Amino acid sequence: MRALLQRVSHASVTVDGTVIGRTGPGLLVLVCAMQGDTESQADQLAAKIAKTRIFTDEAGKMNLSVRDVDGGALVVSQFTLAADTSRGNRPGFSAAAPPDEGKRLYEYFARRLAEAGVPTETGEFGADMKVDLRNDGPVTIWMEV
Repeated sequence: MRALLQRVSHASVTVDGTVIGRTGPGLLVLVCAMQGDTESQADQLAAKIAKTRIFTDEAGKMNLSVRDVDGGALVVSQFTLAADTSRGNRPGFSAAAPPDEGKRLYEYFARRLAEAGVPTETGEFGADMKVDLRNDGPVTIWMEV
């Protein structure tokens, strides 16, 4: 699985004019299940994200996790993280998991992140979503397991 983490002051996702998920200070997590991914990869990614120390401590060092700062997460499905740009000008997305499997793993990942102690809200898999966020830092981290 692949994820792009953005440390945010706040973030929200809107579908058809209605906010369906939001977080205050914490993380916006864009996530993509890849072909062949299993629940094991989702477990590893959720555990890693919950423990990743990208929030600043009293000394100004990135030394705290989202759990340490009582932050939340907004998890948004993003199959375009599977983009292959190695040929031509149009990205290919064939490395992404098929939609049914991608949705299952996305929802599983979000549950596992919540079970790891991170209050979690989500977008809507496959929907045309509008994501609003205020980057904090900015801090953006790419993860793959």
